[in-house]
Amino acid sequence: MEVYKFGGASVKDANGVKNLSTIVNQTKNKQLLIVISAMGRTTDALEKLTKAYFEGLDTVSEIFGSIRASHEAIADELFQDKDHPVFNDIANTFVEIEWILEDEPFDFDYIYDQIVSVGELLSTKIVSHYLNYAGIDNQWVDARNYIQTDNTYREGKVDWTKTSHLIESQLTALLQKKPVITQGFIGSTSENFTTTLGREGSDYSAAIFASCLKAGAVTIWKDVPGVLNADPKWFDQTELIPQLNYHDAIELAYYGATVIHPKTIKPLQNNSIPLHVRSFLNPQAEGTTISNTGKPLPIPSFIFKVDQVLISILPKDFSFIIEENLSHIFDILHKYKIKVNTMLNSALSFSISVDNDEEKITKLITALSVTYKVKYNKDMELVTIRYYNQQTIDRVTENKKVLLEVKSRHTCQMVMKDNN
Repeated sequence: MEVYKFGGASVKDANGVKNLSTIVNQTKNKQLLIVISAMGRTTDALEKLTKAYFEGLDTVSEIFGSIRASHEAIADELFQDKDHPVFNDIANTFVEIEWILEDEPFDFDYIYDQIVSVGELLSTKIVSHYLNYAGIDNQWVDARNYIQTDNTYREGKVDWTKTSHLIESQLTALLQKKPVITQGFIGSTSENFTTTLGREGSDYSAAIFASCLKAGAVTIWKDVPGVLNADPKWFDQTELIPQLNYHDAIELAYYGATVIHPKTIKPLQNNSIPLHVRSFLNPQAEGTTISNTGKPLPIPSFIFKVDQVLISILPKDFSFIIEENLSHIFDILHKYKIKVNTMLNSALSFSISVDNDEEKITKLITALSVTYKVKYNKDMELVTIRYYNQQTIDRVTENKKVLLEVKSRHTCQMVMKDNN
C-alpha cells in the first residue's frame, strides 16, 4: 500500500490533471491513497477572498467569481459531456462558500478554515471524476471524516488516537477495493467544524494517512527533480540529493526548505516509511529518497528566507536577559503565533528573526514594548547553510552586511541585508 501526494502545481490546469491520470494509471495494480492539494494558486485566492469578506471590501464577488470560473474552465476542458455530474458537484461545493458570505463575519481564523478548505474539496472532486471518466475506477472520500484535530483553527493539532482508529477501521477496507482520492491540508473537530493543518499542510496529511495505514512508501510529486541543495530561484547551479536521512530532512524542513513541510517527516520516521520526492514533469526519474540511511548530506545545502524581520529585545533597566525574561518573551511569541526562525541570546539582549506578517509583527512589538526596549530591522534575508564551510559562507555573504550570525556544529545561520 502506498500514498501519493500531488501538490497544487501538479493539478493547476487540465493538462496537469491528465498527467496525474497517466502517473496513477502506471501504478493501477497497487493499493493507492492519493492526497491532493488545491489547484494552482487557489489557496492564495481563497485567502484573499476571506480577507476581503472579513474587511467588507467590494471585491468579494469579483474574487469569488474568478475562483469559480477557473475551476469551471478546467472541468470544461476535461469533460466533453457538459451534463457530467462533475459540474453539479463543483456548483454544490461553491454553495458552501456562498452560505458563509451571506452571513456577517465573526472569527477570522474559524472563517478562514471554512472558506480556504474548499480548495481541496474542489480539486479532489474534479480529479476523482476525471479518473473515473478516464477508466481509472476510484473512490472519493472526505479527509475530514478521518483526520481529527482540536479547535486550533489554521493550525489544527491532530488527535492521533481518534485519527488512527478512524483510518484503520474505515479506510483500510476501501483501499483493498480501489484507489482512494482524498484531500490534504484539512481535518475536522469533534463538533464537525473544518480545520486546516497549517499552510502547505498537504504533505503532512499524506504522512498522517501513511503512518496510520503503515504504508510501504509515500511519494510527493513536485515540479522539481527531487530535493536540491538550494532553491533554483536563488542559485544558478543546484545539485540533486539522491538520498537523505530523516534527521537531515527534518533539519532542512525546519529551517525553511519549501520542498518538504516541516511536520511531514516525523510520522514517517516513527514508522520507518520511506519518502520519495519525485517530479511529475519527469515521472521516470528517480528523484530523492528520504529514509533511515545513516549517510549525512553529501554536499552543503542552502536555505533562503526573505522578508525577514530582525527584532532585538533589551531590558529597559539595562539588567541582564535571564531565564525569567526569556520565558516571558516566548509567552508573548506564542500568544501571537510567531515562529522564530533563528535566535541569539547575549547578556543584555535577545535577538530573533521572524517572517514578516505586518499585523502580527505590529501586535508583537507593541506587546514587547510594554516591558522591554525593542529595536527591529525589516527587509532582511535569513540564510541557513547545512554542513557549511568558510567557502559556502563567503559565497552567500558577498556584498552583504551580516547583522546576526549563529553557528552550531553542522549549521550556520546569518541574518543579512544588501551592503548599500
